[in-house]
Amino acid sequence: MNVLLTIVLFTIVMMLCTVALLYWRQRHFIQKLTHSLQLQLLNQDSFNIDSSSASLKPLINVLHDLHQSNLFSAERDKLTGLANRVGFKRKMLSKMPISEGMLVLVDIRQFRFVNDLFGFLFGDKLLKAFAKRIDNLNCKAQFIARMNGNEFLLFFQQPVTVEQLLTIKNDLQKPFEIEQQPISIKMQLGVLSLSEHHADVSLMLRRLDLALKKAKTLKQPMAFYDQDDDKAQYRELLIINGLPKGLKQNQLFMVFQPKLDIKSGKCKQVEALIRWQHEGLGLISPNEFIPLAEQTGMIDLLSTWVLDNVLAQQAKWRNMGVYVNVAINLSSTDLDNPNLAADVATKLSQYLVPADTITIEITESVLMKSLEQTIVTLHQLRDIGVKLAIDDFGTGHSSLAYLRHLPVDEVKIDKAFLDEFETSQAAKQIVKTSIELAKNLGFEVTVEGVESKSVLDSLHLLGVDTIQGDYFAKPFTASEFEHSYLQLNYP
Repeated sequence: MNVLLTIVLFTIVMMLCTVALLYWRQRHFIQKLTHSLQLQLLNQDSFNIDSSSASLKPLINVLHDLHQSNLFSAERDKLTGLANRVGFKRKMLSKMPISEGMLVLVDIRQFRFVNDLFGFLFGDKLLKAFAKRIDNLNCKAQFIARMNGNEFLLFFQQPVTVEQLLTIKNDLQKPFEIEQQPISIKMQLGVLSLSEHHADVSLMLRRLDLALKKAKTLKQPMAFYDQDDDKAQYRELLIINGLPKGLKQNQLFMVFQPKLDIKSGKCKQVEALIRWQHEGLGLISPNEFIPLAEQTGMIDLLSTWVLDNVLAQQAKWRNMGVYVNVAINLSSTDLDNPNLAADVATKLSQYLVPADTITIEITESVLMKSLEQTIVTLHQLRDIGVKLAIDDFGTGHSSLAYLRHLPVDEVKIDKAFLDEFETSQAAKQIVKTSIELAKNLGFEVTVEGVESKSVLDSLHLLGVDTIQGDYFAKPFTASEFEHSYLQLNYP
């Protein structure tokens, strides 16, 4: 009896152990399967799991096939069949660390105009043809990806010479024929040498973007990344992130450069110029922070601040008996605002400043970008009573056919025309012709950058109305100008 009981108990224990072992193995397998699937969701590892259980093999096979199908869908560009950004990252992660070779980012310049002119279907066909061409280059890349609409990335395991890069660029730029329509495109390349600047994948991509950005900024066909590009981007981030804070803390301020009315010998106008004394970067040129404000959508904030400060200062000066016209510069974004004239009129009313005591200056190159709409805006500004001036006249390739239709009072000839004014007869003749053209069209003429009496005397003989430059006066703060006002008017 005791032997039988022992056998039964032993059998029960063995069965329990077997069940426990099967349960543990099953649970362990499910944990491994779950972990593998989680890694897939995080895009960190390939789907790879083994099991000795024959019953689970069909499940594993289905999951593997499903994973491969999702990978192809998620990592492939549907239009061209090339890898996309996700596919590129996965491919590079599988090769890390990478400390040799080269990454090349190819940008099709102004591709959106192809879509605008010929339509999106035509543009898609061009992209397909371009992808096929880039895949068949003689200098074969190990890996190619379409990163976004008009940017393609090539990975070379070995460094590529500048000559080879130029050959690649020239091969890609050969004319296409799409729907029996010949079309030419232009390329710009950003290049990253991995032997010098290898890092994690995200950082390498950022550096590659910086190289392409440099090529576009410098208007060059190709640019290589170097370490200073990171410093330049970091500076740009500090500037743009610090702009709202700088405005609140009065780090930004206005200075005013007096202009000399040649006939009367008095200062009847000043130009308002913005300055920024950054708490960490020191004095920042407006040529640096204004374009960044335009690119990031902060120019409206800056323009509103400038208008408020200038009009408040003008109101104060008029109460003090300081009567000058103040010129304000506007950006291209300001001119795109259909409510600009109404906004300026509201501000003038708010500060009780007469409209004709303000001149709005528009850079000629900005004027020519969207001339017809800009002319409408200029007429609206003229209607509320403000004066208008074309800044940097002669540098923006104005159409003479349009100049006579511009509702402006003044043109300002850029200081660049004075570089060889006293040493070159040709340079002097160009200035003379520009002055005569402007005067014949009924504009008053101001010349910028005057730094000597001899130049002033020559300009006087040529019929210039106003000069601006260090010879007469450098930019003043508001208080400095107040103290110098009488002296400037009665030298």
